[in-house]
Amino acid sequence: MFNKRTRIKELLQAGQAVNEVTVMGWVRSFRNNQFIALNDGSTNHNIQVVAELGLLDDATIKRITTGASLKVIGAVVESLGKGQKLEIKAKTVEILGDSDGEKYPLQPKKHSLEFLREIAHLRMRTNTFGAVFRVRHSLAFATHKFFNDKGFVYLHTPIISASDAEGAGEMFRVTTLPLNDAPKNDDGSINFKEDFFGKSTNLTVSGQLEGELGAMAFSDVYTFGPTFRAENSNTTRHLAEFWMIEPEVAFNDLEDNMNLAESYMKYLIQYVMDNNREDIDFLDQRLAEEEKQLPQDKRNELGLIEKLNFVLENAFERITYTEAISILLESNHYKKKKFKYDVAWGIDLQSEHERYLVEKHFKKPVIVTGYPKQIKAFYMRQNDDGKTVAAMDILAPGIGEIVGGSQREERLHLLEERMKEMHIPADEMSWYLDTRRFGTVPHAGFGLGFERMVQFVAGMTNIRDVIAFARTPGNCEF
Repeated sequence: MFNKRTRIKELLQAGQAVNEVTVMGWVRSFRNNQFIALNDGSTNHNIQVVAELGLLDDATIKRITTGASLKVIGAVVESLGKGQKLEIKAKTVEILGDSDGEKYPLQPKKHSLEFLREIAHLRMRTNTFGAVFRVRHSLAFATHKFFNDKGFVYLHTPIISASDAEGAGEMFRVTTLPLNDAPKNDDGSINFKEDFFGKSTNLTVSGQLEGELGAMAFSDVYTFGPTFRAENSNTTRHLAEFWMIEPEVAFNDLEDNMNLAESYMKYLIQYVMDNNREDIDFLDQRLAEEEKQLPQDKRNELGLIEKLNFVLENAFERITYTEAISILLESNHYKKKKFKYDVAWGIDLQSEHERYLVEKHFKKPVIVTGYPKQIKAFYMRQNDDGKTVAAMDILAPGIGEIVGGSQREERLHLLEERMKEMHIPADEMSWYLDTRRFGTVPHAGFGLGFERMVQFVAGMTNIRDVIAFARTPGNCEF
C-alpha cells in the first residue's frame, strides 16, 4: 500500500533505527551501483539508500538514473559513511518511473536561476526551489493562523469583477463575445449587454472594496486570493498574476492599521524562523554565495538571517511622505544625481527612492504615511490639510513597497466629491456607497503582496522565482 510511505524528513528528524520502512522519492544521484541519494521533497536533505551488490540485477541498475522515481523498502540503520547519520539498507527497490539520464535537464550540478525559469515545471525538484516553496507554504499557513487567532473572518471575494478598485485601468478583460465580430452600439462601441454578464467585466485587481462590505458586517475580515494587473512591467518585482492578503477592519484608524500590518509581518517572519529553519539556513547560504558575485557596493550589509532577525527586533520607522521627500532631497544620492527619477513633493515614490530610504538612510523597514491625494485612490480618507490622505505604505529592504493601505473615507459627502473629481460614476458604485449610507464607521485596511513577502523572507532577488508558474508580459507557459 502506498499510504505506508514515510517522509524522508520524518526519518531524519526521528534519528533512530527502524526495522522496516517504506520510502519513495526521486533519485538525485547513484554512485558505484550501490549508493542512491533519494529525495521526496519534504526536505532538502537526501536519504542514502544502500543497495548491496547482488540485490539488483543489471537491468534494474541501468534504470536507476537521475530523476527516476523509486519505492524502497528497507531498514533504517546508522550510517558508517560521512555526511549522514542514518541510511536505509534496502531490501527491495522498485522503479516507479524511468528517467532518461541523458535528457533529464536537472543534472547533479549548479544551474542558474535563468535556466531554471525556462524549465519551471521541473525546477521545484532543486534544493533552492524546494526551500522557497516550503517557505511559501509556511507563510500562507501562518497568514491564516494569524488572522484566525485574532477572530477575523476569511472572505472569498470575486475574481471576476465589474469594478476597477484602484482606478488604474490596467485590467484583463473577461468576455465571451466573439473577438472578430463583437456586437456594437450605434456609436460603434462594443455592446456589452450581449456579453455573458450583461456588462463589461475584468479580472480583479483587488478584493478590497468587497472586503469593506464584509467589514461592515463582521468587523474583522481578510481576503487571500489571486489578483491581476495588465501592466507591461518587466521588472524583478512585478507579476501579471499575483496573490494578495487584504485585511479590512471596522473601527480601525490609520495607526491601528499600521500596528496590525507591522505585527502581521513580524508574525510571518517569526513563524518561518521557528518552523523552516533548515530551509532558511540553506537560503541564507545561497544568498551569501550569490552576493559574492556582486561588486562590494551592491552587496547587502546583512545576511538573510541577520536581516530577518533585525526586522523582528526593531520597530518599523514611521515617517510622513513630506519627511520622506525632504530626506531624499537632502541626500548625497540626490545631490550627486544618482536617482534616475526626479524627486519633488507630489511624485509617486519610485522603487529607487523607497529602497534608498530603507537600505541607505534608515536601514530597516519604513512606514510612510500622508501621501498626496492626487496620486492615491479615491477611497482613501482625506486629511484636514486638504492635500494629503491617510494612506500608509510599508517599504522593505531589497523590495521597496511590500504593503499598501489606508484608512478609508467613511464620510459619504467627501467620498462622493472625490469620486466626482476622479470621474468615477457614482451610480455604478451605489452598492459601495451604501456602506456609508447605512451605519458608516471609521475603518481601515491594507494589501500585502504575497510574492513580495516570500521574496523578502526567502532572500530571492526576482519575484519570478517565488511563484510556481510566473505570469509576466509575453509569458504564460504551463
